[in-house]
Amino acid sequence: MSPESISSWDDYPVHQAPEYIRHPATSDRNFYDRYYFNLHSSSPDFFAIFGLGVYPNLGVIDGFMAVTADGTQRIMRASRPLTDRSEITVGPLRITIIDPLRRLRVVVDPNESGVALDATWTGSMPAFEEPRQYLRSRGAVVFDTQRFAQLGRWHGYLTMGDREVELDPSVCGGSRDRSWGIRPVGEPQPDGIREGVSVMAGMWNYMPVDFGDHSIIYMCHEEADGNRPLEEAVRVWSDPDRPADWLGRPEWHHEMIPGTRLLSSSLIKFPDAPDGPIELRAEPLITNFVSLGTGYGMDADWRHGMWQGEQEVVQCLSYDVDEIMPLAQYGVVDSVGRFVYDDPKSGPRIGHGLYEHGFFGPFPKLGLRDRGDVHP
Repeated sequence: MSPESISSWDDYPVHQAPEYIRHPATSDRNFYDRYYFNLHSSSPDFFAIFGLGVYPNLGVIDGFMAVTADGTQRIMRASRPLTDRSEITVGPLRITIIDPLRRLRVVVDPNESGVALDATWTGSMPAFEEPRQYLRSRGAVVFDTQRFAQLGRWHGYLTMGDREVELDPSVCGGSRDRSWGIRPVGEPQPDGIREGVSVMAGMWNYMPVDFGDHSIIYMCHEEADGNRPLEEAVRVWSDPDRPADWLGRPEWHHEMIPGTRLLSSSLIKFPDAPDGPIELRAEPLITNFVSLGTGYGMDADWRHGMWQGEQEVVQCLSYDVDEIMPLAQYGVVDSVGRFVYDDPKSGPRIGHGLYEHGFFGPFPKLGLRDRGDVHP
């Protein structure tokens, strides 16, 4: 036994395998366990995204905060060797679980990036188990992940450069997810037989939206030939005693900005919703190009789980949003979205939430004929 195997979590009855908690049941290098949060004011004012992940088989814990406001995207990112998995902190970022599945506090101490945060998140709906994502590419499992999602409200303070904003939970909302399992992380591996093959080709949509007394969660991974490895359409009520409504197979219609891979608006239809068809109209208000600078794969020197050395590393970046768009549009794009649908019982319903999309490789339905193409 390694003297580094025992950790504080081993004193709790939470083991899932004949191993110490420090060691996952799988030895796959790509095993991860991650937090993701977003925070917005239900307006185009600002959009903050932050997260923290542990990578036990790579020996790394890292995290980031990215804030878009006034045409600038400010990023703090941090990494250190993983020690005790119960210590949910790296660099200036730390997460405290106040009431599991209900309330969490996230703090980013002041740092050279100009972004800082001290905010408490309270769930406005029960945590909801999303469908498991499983993808195999030319023989190898590249995705095998489990995730739950939750909409909530924020209160506290956010700093962006020389601005400090008080977060009013009546307008400051966001979503979070907790995911774990296997997905590509760390230093790039040799492609081998998968040379030139995208691990998640096609269109990705993820839109969790808060409408007050309920949330709608729409998710769709559609490949170029129309196959859908993953989809979700559900209405989750804020009342924990009211069961969720499955909305059936979702249909999408996207309008793209010419010359880009970005969306200008969307119409998401749920024709088989139990109380009658729902047509959800969406538009982006402000965009955070989270794929650049935060570890989601576009930076050769900084990927989630990448070893940054024996000492803790904290780095601070600042980008002009218009300047990074031509590159960042090829990754996952996160926006604050405004969503509207007509409820036959109560009339128009307006909500805000995450308007996330990505187009990886060709997607002919929207005029993307090859991996570098943009909408005509």
